[in-house]
Amino acid sequence: MTKSTSVWLQTFVLAVVLTLLAAVPALVFAAPPQVDLARFDHGLSARALAEGVYVVEGANDDFTLANGCNIINTGFITTGAGVVVVNTGPSRRYGEQLRRLIARTTTEPVVQVVHLNLHPDYFLGNQGFADVPRSATPTTRAGIARESASYETNLYRLCGDWMLGTETMAPDRDTPAATAPGGGVWQVGSRTFELREFSGHTASDLVLIDRTSGVGFVGGLVFVQRIPTTPHAEVGPWLKSLDALDTLNLRTLVPSHGPVQTTPEGARDGIAQTRRYLQWLDRQFGAWARQGLEMNEVLRAPVPAEFRGWAAFRTEYTRNVAHLYPVYEQRVLGTR
Repeated sequence: MTKSTSVWLQTFVLAVVLTLLAAVPALVFAAPPQVDLARFDHGLSARALAEGVYVVEGANDDFTLANGCNIINTGFITTGAGVVVVNTGPSRRYGEQLRRLIARTTTEPVVQVVHLNLHPDYFLGNQGFADVPRSATPTTRAGIARESASYETNLYRLCGDWMLGTETMAPDRDTPAATAPGGGVWQVGSRTFELREFSGHTASDLVLIDRTSGVGFVGGLVFVQRIPTTPHAEVGPWLKSLDALDTLNLRTLVPSHGPVQTTPEGARDGIAQTRRYLQWLDRQFGAWARQGLEMNEVLRAPVPAEFRGWAAFRTEYTRNVAHLYPVYEQRVLGTR
């Protein structure tokens, strides 16, 4: 091979690789927060997704002391009439640090907090927003009232002193228009928000979309490069919700867990990842239950390499089996 032929071949291969990469939906992996364990500082930072629309990214991981139990993407949006906050994190420390971050980022006051579901890292930071209206759907509010004490106990066990001083401060009102048929519209200052209530990940999964920017905060309906959490999950309704979410044509998708998707193609891919996992789980759990496999045998059964490579596989998949496999066994036995 001549030198000129070799150079041409290298150039051709590079061009092919770049073309293939350009066709892949964008997965934006932000650097994990720089946690200061000695000072219990979460190292929160705000990343602008559009003018006045910010995400505060957590680690794509399971709850650990090393990450301060900060594994959630929270957010805030300026409206000209004040700031709307989306979820408040896993602890009082987080909520207070988030409030200070917002004050460093914008001069607008916080006027509203919105919670997307009942899980603890969506609302246990509320003490940092004690002076602000805090809303959730009626179903989510009932779930928080029912389960918050157990959440506190569990996160204190997992997170230790990161949780000092944390006590549940529940949402104090219903989210405007969220339960209207087909969703509702909520106007705050110059912003028009679309609110839609789905289900499947929990009994009430709220999605908030900023119509101006096309940014959608989709909560726990979508997990990107991470095994979904399932303590309240129903796979059938969840899959239907993902199909409906796909029709909203989001420009940017903010999952509660995993990398933000900053293109329409990426948003569709994020939804597709969760759908693919749930379809596999539904198919395999059903087949294994019909074969009479016990839970410990399911845990040893093969899992596709794609899913094994996702964050929190070791811990979260075990929980998936514990939460959901008994449902499939009960169906086979005719007791469900």
